[in-house]
Amino acid sequence: MTARAVQTLKLSQLRLIAALDRHRQIVHAAEALGISQPAASRSLAEIERLVGAPLFDRHPRGMTPTAAGEVVARRAQAMLTGLSDLARELEEIQGGLSGTVRVGAVTGPALGCVVPALRRLKAAAPGLEIAVEVAPSAALLAMLDQGALDFLLARVPSGNPTDGLRIEPGVRETVRCLVRGGHPLAGREGVPIAEAATYPWVLQDRGAPIRVAVEQALWAEGLDPPADVTAASSPLVALALAADTDCVCPVSQEVARLTRVGGGTAFTTLDLARPIELAPCQLISLAGRSLSPGAERMLALVREEIFAAAVRV
Repeated sequence: MTARAVQTLKLSQLRLIAALDRHRQIVHAAEALGISQPAASRSLAEIERLVGAPLFDRHPRGMTPTAAGEVVARRAQAMLTGLSDLARELEEIQGGLSGTVRVGAVTGPALGCVVPALRRLKAAAPGLEIAVEVAPSAALLAMLDQGALDFLLARVPSGNPTDGLRIEPGVRETVRCLVRGGHPLAGREGVPIAEAATYPWVLQDRGAPIRVAVEQALWAEGLDPPADVTAASSPLVALALAADTDCVCPVSQEVARLTRVGGGTAFTTLDLARPIELAPCQLISLAGRSLSPGAERMLALVREEIFAAAVRV
């Protein structure tokens, strides 16, 4: 592929490559772009002719990028993200600190750091729209890579490549085990986790950080995971299950704090003999990507909230 050939690639072709990499099926990529499947096939053939190499291996159930395809798809997404950022920055220049800031976070840091930073920024720039996406870390990292988020507070999963990421220290979290106000363990001091494990538990899905932390705390005591477990990915569903049963519901400390707002007494936090600690989360952005003024300001405020949280510990 010559430099001249690279320069002849069109924006529509870059969008097609990014869509194919995302959907891995030409029919779904064509639908996402609002073009016909034959038109998408012709465009891909033209791109591969310019590149001088196949970009995707075709299979009966879809397609996977070749080595050349991975490079072209990554560069195409970066260019499309850059153009999107350019449009946002021009809007902000023309209208003051406005536009949209897109932040991702796992639940605890979203409540503990992102929400306070959001309040401060909205007070100073009410015209700025701030979108907060709360999801598991793996999903947030995928959105960051696609340019759908400016930055995030999450954990890089084990084995996840960190090339191209700027990673800064985030916040440490402690798991709080909530039970209903009339639970047999409520109000006791120094509850052994072995005793708590004899009750039913509402846990996140397998592999989720809070569930992993609970299981590790049990293993450290030579104990197996609780025998009676209900899996619920939503904290609201977990709390609803624990509200009128003897279930133990581990949540982030920020979620536990919310249950006490306004003097709420429906739930109480177990005083465990040994606290359960979560792996620290991190402040993650794409290395080399320029953020809009609004996103830069939000990032600075989140850093301040992270520092304040560290001081409070």
